Amino acid sequence: MSGREEDRRLIAEIPGDKVADFIFLHLRDLWAVDGLYFLGIEERFGTEAATEIDRKVWEVMGKIEARRLKKFLGLEDGDIPTMMKALRHSGWALDIEDKEVEVEDSRAVIRNRNCRVQNTRIKKGLGVFPCKNVRWGFLKSFAKEFNSDIVVNCIVCPPDEHPDDLWCEWEFVLRDEK
Repeated sequence: MSGREEDRRLIAEIPGDKVADFIFLHLRDLWAVDGLYFLGIEERFGTEAATEIDRKVWEVMGKIEARRLKKFLGLEDGDIPTMMKALRHSGWALDIEDKEVEVEDSRAVIRNRNCRVQNTRIKKGLGVFPCKNVRWGFLKSFAKEFNSDIVVNCIVCPPDEHPDDLWCEWEFVLRDEK
């Protein structure tokens, strides 16, 4: 036996209480790759070029991930709660360790209280990454896959000034149909 079936067997052998940790381990590995690519581009071409490339990549990724999650979770186009269900399953949101999520019929908010990526950059002396446009592109394209009337508002995200206990906050609302 080889290939995908063997991989499924290997995964099935992971004890049930370790499956989530296994998923988080791989998410962190993917974020490490993302960060290493960014740092390589930043070192060679500067922060502005790296951020622009990162923004474009994550904008496309938002669309791809939303489509895949819709199919995987059996979701249809629609409302904010449906979009938020998918977003909470995304590689971005699953990776936020200290998040707060509020979901109502016509509004939702997600907050990152203690950003591992930003804290790691600071510890390494790299400074805060101005991730606002990168994240905004991802979230807008993700939301659009569910409903083009979902508006994504950035309440706060670097390079914005932020309180010590909040790195970023994003709001999702339905566009007024006036």
